[in-house]
Amino acid sequence: MPRAPARPPVPPAAAAAEPFDFERAMADLEGVVAQLEQGEVPLEEALKAFERGVALTRACQEALTAAEQKVEVLLTRPDGSATTVPLAPAGHDADGDA
Repeated sequence: MPRAPARPPVPPAAAAAEPFDFERAMADLEGVVAQLEQGEVPLEEALKAFERGVALTRACQEALTAAEQKVEVLLTRPDGSATTVPLAPAGHDADGDA
C-alpha cells in the first residue's frame, strides 16, 4: 500500500506568518498516526514522524487551552463572578432543546 509523502516541517518564519489552523493540525496529526500505524516506515522516518506528531499534539493542546480560557472569560458575569454552562451537543441549545 503506498504511503503518503511526509510533509516537510514548516520553517519558523513561515509558521509566524500564518495563523495556527487547528483543523489542519488535527488532520496532519491523523495522517502521522496513520503512517506510523502502517508499520512500513523506516526507523529514521518514523522517528521524524513521531517528533512531528508530538509537536502537533502540543500545538493543538495549547490551542484548546487558549480556547478554554477565552470561553471562561466570555462566561464571566459583569459583577466579576463566574458562571458555568454545560456544553450542549451540536444541534442543541444549552437547555437541551433541539
